[in-house]
Amino acid sequence: MRILTERLELLPIDLDIIHSSLFKKYIKNRKNYKPYLKALSKDSDLLGWGVWLVVSKNSNVIIGDIGFKGKPIDETVEVGYGFSPHARNKGYATESVTALIEWAFSTNRVEKVMAQCLSDNHSSIKVLEKIGMQRTEINDELITWNLHKV
Repeated sequence: MRILTERLELLPIDLDIIHSSLFKKYIKNRKNYKPYLKALSKDSDLLGWGVWLVVSKNSNVIIGDIGFKGKPIDETVEVGYGFSPHARNKGYATESVTALIEWAFSTNRVEKVMAQCLSDNHSSIKVLEKIGMQRTEINDELITWNLHKV
């Protein structure tokens, strides 16, 4: 399973990819994926609803990760993303999040995608606005966003 965009390849983290040199190089500076991999080993239906690696086609380097915070519940998933400093402000987040949301809608298991970001995270706000998400809740620190399948 993979998603290709103009400049990127999105690969869901699975039990095979963790042994690749590409993953091992990236994981040194990233959070621990062990809880997700443990859950995936018990429930193969989780594949695609967790973490995906974002790989630059030009350099074959992982530039970030995106994904969902679990399988759809009531036809809703929550998306999140993070990119390496050198890959920011180049449109990669917009390109990859758009592709991942399109994939989720194509499964016919998702009718709504939500996201949350800090109210002072201007880069994430720009990405979420560009992909058409609507602000649904705002408090002092956090903005909640929704996008419905058309």
